[in-house]
Amino acid sequence: MEIVELLLNNTVITILLFAAIIYSMIASASVKSTFAKYNKIYASSKMPACDVARQILEMNGIYDIQIVRVAGNLTDHYDPRKKIIALSDTVYGSSAVGAIGVAAHECGHAIQYAKSYGPIKARNTLAPVVNICSQAWVWVFMIGCALGSLFMAEVGIVFFSVVVLFQLITLPVEFDASNRAIKTLVDTGILYGEEVKGARKVLKAAAMTYVSALLVSLLQLLRLISSTRSRKR
Repeated sequence: MEIVELLLNNTVITILLFAAIIYSMIASASVKSTFAKYNKIYASSKMPACDVARQILEMNGIYDIQIVRVAGNLTDHYDPRKKIIALSDTVYGSSAVGAIGVAAHECGHAIQYAKSYGPIKARNTLAPVVNICSQAWVWVFMIGCALGSLFMAEVGIVFFSVVVLFQLITLPVEFDASNRAIKTLVDTGILYGEEVKGARKVLKAAAMTYVSALLVSLLQLLRLISSTRSRKR
């Protein structure tokens, strides 16, 4: 009980939240710097990332996904509705280790959908609810506080809890996509040795941004709960 009380102490939570926000900023900067470093080191296979992506998809029996180029840096993503893997300007035609790692990671998401990977199915089921909760929670909570309605404030907290749950489910999805990417790159010989280590570092740095975001949200949730508990007293 003492541990629970400590975790719900406003001062402790605020300090931890501040530390988590700083960590999140560091994680974000680390992704950019790590990618920049390994996007200057070229793979011996000399395959551009777009061709690597196509090869990985075909190896897994996936032929109905387009690979397109999009503007920006690290704007890469997989859109399951449009069946498109979008690779950014710094990734699409590059044969650098960093670019290949990012492209393989997005293919990992496509493979997850093709194989009906459990966590990604759960995330998709939750997505429509999260879209509503992420927009509504702060307004419901603030109105509840303004009107002195603990019920509304608690509803806001429940809404935010759904957002946190979504972030939690996202973690295994991202780690699994990276693991699939690295395994495929090794098995195919597209990368080897130090090249594999470079790609792994890029994907690990990216994964840490999801970890830090979850940490910030969890602490924010604890802060909301602590605030509501103090109003009850």
